[in-house]
Amino acid sequence: MNKSTWIRDAFFIAVVAGVVLSIGYSLMSSDRIEMPENYAPNSQHRQQIEDVVARVDLAFRDMWEEADVEPAEHADPLTIARRLGLGLAGTIPSLEEIRVMESLPEEDRVYWWVTRLLQDERTGDHIAERYMRALVGVEDGPFLIFRRRRFRSWMAERFLEQEPYDKLVRQILTDEGIWTDTPSVNFYTRAVSEDNGEQPDPILLAGRTSRAFLGMRIDCLQCHDDFLGNIDLGSASEPRGGMQTDFHSLAAFFAQTENSVLGIRDNPERGPYMYKLLDENEESEIEAQVPFLNELDDGQGNLRGRLARWVTHEDNRPFARAAVNRMWAIMTGRALLQPVDDIPIDGPFPPAMEVLADDFVHHNFDLHRLIHVISQTRAYQLASTHRDEVTQEHVSNWAVYPMVRLRPDQAAGAIAQSTQFSTIDKTAHILTRLTKFGQENDFIQRFGDPGEDEFEDRGETVTQRLLMLNGNMISERLKSVLSSCSLLSQLSPNAETTVETVYLATLSRRPNQDEKERFIAVVEDKFGNDRKREVLDIYWSLINSAEFRWNH
Repeated sequence: MNKSTWIRDAFFIAVVAGVVLSIGYSLMSSDRIEMPENYAPNSQHRQQIEDVVARVDLAFRDMWEEADVEPAEHADPLTIARRLGLGLAGTIPSLEEIRVMESLPEEDRVYWWVTRLLQDERTGDHIAERYMRALVGVEDGPFLIFRRRRFRSWMAERFLEQEPYDKLVRQILTDEGIWTDTPSVNFYTRAVSEDNGEQPDPILLAGRTSRAFLGMRIDCLQCHDDFLGNIDLGSASEPRGGMQTDFHSLAAFFAQTENSVLGIRDNPERGPYMYKLLDENEESEIEAQVPFLNELDDGQGNLRGRLARWVTHEDNRPFARAAVNRMWAIMTGRALLQPVDDIPIDGPFPPAMEVLADDFVHHNFDLHRLIHVISQTRAYQLASTHRDEVTQEHVSNWAVYPMVRLRPDQAAGAIAQSTQFSTIDKTAHILTRLTKFGQENDFIQRFGDPGEDEFEDRGETVTQRLLMLNGNMISERLKSVLSSCSLLSQLSPNAETTVETVYLATLSRRPNQDEKERFIAVVEDKFGNDRKREVLDIYWSLINSAEFRWNH
């Protein structure tokens, strides 16, 4: 044997040995995943969360009793972990994460998993993207002055640092500067339009502000008064219908916002807000004025500062309700009140929403705490099935967990993670992350992005179904020599372990007895490429099952 052959063979053996050690480590060891910082199962923080969870559960119980519906049973802990992974990080738990969870006492698993996710960059990116769609949409925007990715990264960092939500919103509404150095001003540069003289469009900004931060579609008043009684303003004691001037008085707060060589800034010399109202012959000056709760507007400082303080005021209940409703929708796929951005100012509101909004305000608008509370509620942890027939009453009263089709990003994230045992996070190899990034982008582009209204129910198209059945992403990941499918077919000690591992990796559960017997019979007594083909077929079947394609 010459020297070059020896070196080649030694290198090949080293690679194979590394792969074997890696897969064994992923399957059997829980040491690679460290405990989250500040994780303490018996902490005061957890006890405080349990107190408000009890109040939320009581509100749901009263709602179920009033509707005369019996709630579903408690879901399996791994099912809850799966829905949390999809809702917060846009992916399912990896096999190694499942191994760690199962090493903990059952009552600690959800709290541990949420604590881990809230310190994970995947969660920061996913939550930021959900908010970005409400703030700036999904389009590219002005090429030179809009940096969507930079804005999203900034949002993700603020979320992971547990910055209070009210402070975050005030920054977005009031910051000045260049879109690269001050990422939050991309909220304004996205609204720059040619029709408005390359300046931020106050009308677009008012619509974004009302929907994203107040959960109200005040922009429906842009062209005329509310003749159909769909928008109520004023107060609970003195309600009134919405008027066209309500919307344009809100837009007037952005009249002095300027895009200049110094970036976004306030310029008092830009003059008043002018608009031609319905049935008027010419434009008239419209003064900046909030559409409700005028007593919370202090009238001090510049226009954007006034608006930001009013929007985020602790007594401005629509702000807290909108935040709670949106986070509930992000975590479950369905808002407490639908649509997510159309909450009536005078109710009625689900009692649980009011309890969550109170707690959110009283604890400094802490999104992390809100997520912990939601994840621990009985409604969130219910099964999607019921021992009796699931009726519309069960669904509308949250007596079962909602069945929601996965969004394209969630489907792509779940496919990528299910075909690799180790966690694809910031600790994964750079090539692993780059491959996942490229495959996901291609999958989402072909699948079709739902756009801004991503919480609306949509049916599956023929194109989307064919992409799941025949798309490149699934086949490429399954056939890779380093995929969990390939490695499992070669290294698993027996057919039973193989079948159980495939189920845990794809559906985040173990197979029932019928499933186990059926697939063990397929895999056992198969070796080499024959066994690999059978394992690949099982993987492919489970990934294309309804159970995989839906959050439940």
